[in-house]
Amino acid sequence: MSHSVDPAAPDAAYLSFWRERHLCTLTTPRPDGSPHVVPVGVTYDPEAGLARVIANKASTKVANVLAAGPDGARVAVCQVAGRRWATLEGRAHVRTEPERIAEAERRYAERYERTPSPNPARVVIEIELERAMGRG
Repeated sequence: MSHSVDPAAPDAAYLSFWRERHLCTLTTPRPDGSPHVVPVGVTYDPEAGLARVIANKASTKVANVLAAGPDGARVAVCQVAGRRWATLEGRAHVRTEPERIAEAERRYAERYERTPSPNPARVVIEIELERAMGRG
């Protein structure tokens, strides 16, 4: 049975699942409203109320978030491992500040146990979390 989780105060099992190394998906809305789903690495920071995805500024996922305008795009990130799954939903914004990109890269390296290759076109999609759910 799935259950709702407070994204700012997840239980230990939910948080632990988000710290394991899993490939995730990011779903962004295309300008026509249809979903665009791509594989990504995601980090979850409940203290800041954020999920983060590093991306190339020329990617479709970044273009979709930017096309949503200043209020951000409604997005979801999800991961699945067997019968366990977890989804985080919220408003995404593209951030270009070097300190935000560095923090996203640091968290990515910690979760995925590898440093992202250098990319001068890197940005970070920050998702301000509004909802979390899953099944452990």
